[in-house]
Amino acid sequence: MAKATRSAEGWVDGETKVAESPNDHGDDLRLWLRILTCSTLIDTEVRRRLREEFETTLPRFDLLAQLERTPEGMLLSVMSRRMMVSAGNLTALVERMVEIGHIRRESSSADRRAQIIKMTPAGRSFFRKMAKRHGEWISELFGGISDSDRSALLSRLGTLKTSIRSALTPGD
Repeated sequence: MAKATRSAEGWVDGETKVAESPNDHGDDLRLWLRILTCSTLIDTEVRRRLREEFETTLPRFDLLAQLERTPEGMLLSVMSRRMMVSAGNLTALVERMVEIGHIRRESSSADRRAQIIKMTPAGRSFFRKMAKRHGEWISELFGGISDSDRSALLSRLGTLKTSIRSALTPGD
């Protein structure tokens, strides 16, 4: 994640530092830094608001969001791949969520060694409150963008995503 540093003038991110010497960097690098800066700003603010309003973390929110889409539950191994985290990190996160009553574990009927995690009714209620506020926060953060600019940005970022995926070699 890109870090911002504090200077006498205020917060300085990587994009701002590059802007101070634009001839040293090409458009591709400046574009990447702009995207990274925007992502970091949004991520930092969402994390702060989750912590302050719900006393929770973004990984907990993400875990519940995945389970909201799969009421039948999900194997821990599948969840690990979906969240792109190691099994060890996920196990600790799941354990904490079980302790606070937001999810429960069950053994798989197909393989007793495999664990399925499911959201509890309390977890579902908690997640829905957070998801509603999360949507409001994102709308607030994007509020300065017109509908036409939002649509154009979404389309262009889709093009960028396709370009990036096509540049990746199989196995990356």
